[in-house]
This record gives sequence, structure tokens and C-alpha cells, in this order.
Amino acid sequence: MGVVTFAQELESPVAPDRLFRALLLDAHTLFPMLMPQYIQSIDLIQGDGGAGSVKQTNFSQGSLLKYAKHRIDALDADNFRCKYTLIEGDVLSNGLKSVVYEVEFVDDGNGGSICKMSSDYCSERDIKFREEDIEAGKDIAMELYRAVEAYLLANPTACT
Repeated sequence: MGVVTFAQELESPVAPDRLFRALLLDAHTLFPMLMPQYIQSIDLIQGDGGAGSVKQTNFSQGSLLKYAKHRIDALDADNFRCKYTLIEGDVLSNGLKSVVYEVEFVDDGNGGSICKMSSDYCSERDIKFREEDIEAGKDIAMELYRAVEAYLLANPTACT
């Protein structure tokens, strides 16, 4: 089995607790509202939202993808950390078995935060990732991240 890891850090003027709440705890409400062109709904299909829970993201009509199921492996709301795994969905094809995500939000010392993210792509065999596919995925993730960030800046009492 092969594992390919991608990591990145993003700076934000939004405090870590609000960004964590918006992107991880309240995503089922915010993502479809802010990005309906990509996300139709996010449904809790197993558990209470904590570790062991499974959420299904249903993508909008016209999207290349239909759905994705994520299992929450660890959720630490006190330290703004989450680990979750893509366990089912259209993106898991061509030998890709799962994707393990780890996200942490830390205080930047100026009222904002730094989001540290890593993604481990686990495959049944060694697979090559095309640069354009990687960039397309990052672009959509950044668009979503920036939309949530803009919403939080425009609504200072949201996700507090």
C-alpha cells in the first residue's frame, strides 16, 4: 500500500476557536449556505458528531462527484484539532483506498490563527497524482475556506 502526504498551512485573521467551530463543528450548516454550487448538504448518518461519527457530504447537481463519507477519528474542541478519514465516495477510485485528514488551528499571537492541515492519500498500490488534479482540489478547498473566513469576518458574533 502506498501513502502520499500533502501538507499546508494557512493564515487567517479569524481566531482559532471560531474557525474550528465554523469549518468542523458547524460545517453542516455553513457549507451548503456559503457554497451551494458545490455542496447540497452534509448529513450526520452515524453517531453524535464526535469521534466515531460518520458524516455524508452530498455534492450539488452538476458536480463531478455525488457524495463523500467521512469518519471522525478524533475531535478535540479544546485544542482545536480534528482527525477524520474519507471512507467512501466517488473520489475513492483508481486504487485510492482512503484519505486521512488532520487539521489543527493555533493562535497566531495577533488575534488570528494558523490552520495546519495534512492529507494522507492511502492507496492499494503506488499511484501517481496529476498536478492539475491536486491543484483543482486545493483550489476548491481554498475557495470554501476563504468563503467561511469572509462570512466570519462579516459576522463577528457567528460561531462564538
